[in-house]
Amino acid sequence: MSKTKVITSVINNYENDQRVQKVCQSLQKFGYDVEVIATNLRGEPELHFPYLIHILKLSSQEGMGMYMNFNWQLYQQLMKITTKDDILLANDLDALLPNYLVSKKKKCKLVFDSHEIFSEMPSLTERKIKKWLWKKLENRLMPKLKHIYTVSDSYAKWFEKEYNVKAEVIRNVPITQTFNDDKLIVQLPKRKPNEKIIIYQGAINMSRGIDKMIQAMKYVDDAQLWIIGNGPKKQDYENLTKELELENKVKFLGNQKPTQLRLITPLADLGLSLEEDGGISYRYALPNKIFDYSHAGIPILGTFLPEIKNTIEKYGLGKTIENHDVLHISNKMTELLSEGKEVYAENLKKAAQIFNWDNEEKKLIEIFDKVKN
Repeated sequence: MSKTKVITSVINNYENDQRVQKVCQSLQKFGYDVEVIATNLRGEPELHFPYLIHILKLSSQEGMGMYMNFNWQLYQQLMKITTKDDILLANDLDALLPNYLVSKKKKCKLVFDSHEIFSEMPSLTERKIKKWLWKKLENRLMPKLKHIYTVSDSYAKWFEKEYNVKAEVIRNVPITQTFNDDKLIVQLPKRKPNEKIIIYQGAINMSRGIDKMIQAMKYVDDAQLWIIGNGPKKQDYENLTKELELENKVKFLGNQKPTQLRLITPLADLGLSLEEDGGISYRYALPNKIFDYSHAGIPILGTFLPEIKNTIEKYGLGKTIENHDVLHISNKMTELLSEGKEVYAENLKKAAQIFNWDNEEKKLIEIFDKVKN
């Protein structure tokens, strides 16, 4: 009997999309054939994966031109490789339309993984026409979907309330690392012996609280802030760092491969997740960095938004801020650095055992086995 093939598609650069990688790894582990369609967004990916990956060459790297080009190329590629026995897996709204159309044409099954509430992203707040277009697409397609999963309970509740659809929850948590023989090859910033490390890892975008972190470092002694990641606001935040003359305290490490990130994060004394309420998508987000920090054994300073606050407080993983006042943030940073990592070590270890991919992949495979049958 031949294996069922899952064709998953995502606009991201596949090398850095850990969630989609984990999903594909689990599907293959449990007997599915896996095929991936991704892009060269922000650079050519290095691909060392045990399944076929198609890389779409984007003619534009930003704006609606990028999305239109991606959707057209994705539709063509899906039409070329999909059969009626395959399962299509669309990652986020920007990949959904081609998958939906091809699933109808080829009469195959479709699964949707919503990493965020795309139509409610902060980047669309001031772009009324773009927001209207994405919302229109979401309104048309969401009620027609039978198989949906997302990253947080709040997202699932929102989809049910907004579109009367049931979404399962597959949290974006790390794979438990029992052994790591990778070597740290990244040149890390130089620091004084007594300097502690505060870390932010993730997209460098608006409403992530990154500008507030940088400003807060003016009032935090004997510490460096390492910002790891890339995104449209990176240059702005580098300029802000220079304007505030904080180059010796705020360091930008760029994008790092997951293998390197797993070695860098445990070096930190504190992890930050200070998202602002930039709309529904951020309000109900549960970023994977929360789980990455807990697996790395570093306490967390998180925002007051519900999913993040509840997780940190319920499991005793650190502290949360009450607002985004810079002095308030700097005081909270200083408190956590003064307490030290050891105070939270046991709680972080317990949380890592709860929030790990072994638990989530069981739910994932249940979804796909139901779809297949």
